[in-house]
Formats: sequence, C-alpha cells, structure tokens
Amino acid sequence: MKYLAIALLTIMLSACHSNSQRNTSPMISQSSLNNDTIKNHEFLSSMYQDSYFPDFLVDKCKAVLLELCQNIEQKNPQSLEELYALTHSATDKINDLEDDFNENGSEIETGARECLAVDFEFIAHAYGFKNADIEELIATREW
Repeated sequence: MKYLAIALLTIMLSACHSNSQRNTSPMISQSSLNNDTIKNHEFLSSMYQDSYFPDFLVDKCKAVLLELCQNIEQKNPQSLEELYALTHSATDKINDLEDDFNENGSEIETGARECLAVDFEFIAHAYGFKNADIEELIATREW
C-alpha cells in the first residue's frame, strides 16, 4: 500500500510538472499595470467571443500580452528596436501555444491572427510607440 501511494504521488507530481512547463507565466493582474489605457482595454475580445477558441487558451495568450505590458513598463524601451525585441519574445511565447490550440480542436487562424496583431499594435501605441509597424511587432510569428 505504501508503494502504491508513493507511485500515485510520483505520477501526480510528474503530471503537474509537465503541465507547468507548457503554461505561460501566471496571469499578471491588468489593474496592477501603470498605463491607464492598458488597464481599461478588453484584450482579445473577439477570441473570447468565438467558441472556436477555448477560453483557457485565450487566457494564456492574454497572459503573454499582459506580461509584455509589464516588461515594457519595467524595461522602458527607448527605441522601436528595443520594443520589437520585447514584442518578438512575446510572439514567440504565443507561437509555443500553437500545439495547445491544435490539441484542443482549434488553431491560431486568420481571425485570431488579426485579433492578436491588433492588440500588439494597441499595446505599442498605448506605450507611446505610434510609429510601430504592426508586421514588425509580430515578425517572429508562426501563425
């Protein structure tokens, strides 16, 4: 019985560990950000409204966007190149979610691409980068 309990505990811990590796960072509270425009924005609204996109995966995308906002506030990029480095990192994290979407009968397709791109541009503009190129913001995308 003792060995069975240990085996079950090991399996449960392994499952939690493998799932945690696939998850993005914990969701940053939108209200904890400094930018009022960002605080009041409804991120990824069209994805949340479409049942084709599982809410828990849209939540992961939103967490990446909020983490991007936090990184912009903390690192205070002074040039478009510095901003693009941050947005490319965020884009790469969303790229990593593609398998999760596929495993749940969904994908980051045309509607999702547009929704994500618009929110990346919204973030850039909200932080004062009005000349940011929407395609360059997400240049590393695989979706």
